[in-house]
Amino acid sequence: MAGKINHNYGPRVHILDNLYLNSILARFGHPDIFQPELNHLLHVLYTGLLTEVINGIFPATKRSVDTRMKAYTPKGVIKGVLVNPETPVVTVDLARAGILPSHYLYEFLNHLMKPEVVRQDHFFLNRRTDEKGQVIGVDVSGSKIGGGQEGAVVLFPDPMAATGGSISYAIGHYKEHVEGAAYRYVTMHLIVTPEYIKRMSKEHPDVEIFAIRLDRGYSSERALNSTPGTYPDEESGLNEMQYIVPGAGGIGELLNNSLV
Repeated sequence: MAGKINHNYGPRVHILDNLYLNSILARFGHPDIFQPELNHLLHVLYTGLLTEVINGIFPATKRSVDTRMKAYTPKGVIKGVLVNPETPVVTVDLARAGILPSHYLYEFLNHLMKPEVVRQDHFFLNRRTDEKGQVIGVDVSGSKIGGGQEGAVVLFPDPMAATGGSISYAIGHYKEHVEGAAYRYVTMHLIVTPEYIKRMSKEHPDVEIFAIRLDRGYSSERALNSTPGTYPDEESGLNEMQYIVPGAGGIGELLNNSLV
């Protein structure tokens, strides 16, 4: 039965326990997988993630929707609780690994919501590293934000959540510089690390984190054999270059076929 793993990271961290998505994600990270299969698998994974986000976060409302049987009988109407199609949604493209998932969500949501309330924004940023390859900050080269965020579900679909520096910066920008109060900020990841969760919980404790998998390959044996979050000081999912382990490799490079 699909659900979420048990952990001690707090109620706003949602790590899925989904046999199907975990299996697809394992294939997604295999060294033999390249384009065009990589993009196809990414669509499948983000469809599953979006389903969880809609079920858990999006406002719902009682609606009546005609079916084709309405032409034959007045009883051909669905009545029930459905997603509120008037809820504003903003999906934020964090270039470059986030370009494809953001645009895919944007297209998908245009079918589900009223298109006039769905928007895609763009943020161009990347991790800044020192001579040893350690992340020391974020370089921002530009952004294109197309309006306010009043009452909106603001989505940040970034496949690999390693250190959290870039996405924390982007969320901070929306909180400080974009007009209006968002309904909810939601990050959507294929893989997260304990380091990312710790940072986000400190800097943006209001954000809802959704992920298919938690990677903590450099944790102590005691931590690995315990419920995630029980021994936070002994948990790690990053190598010395701050890439995720087990991880899936350089997803930004692979999605764009630009191996630099």
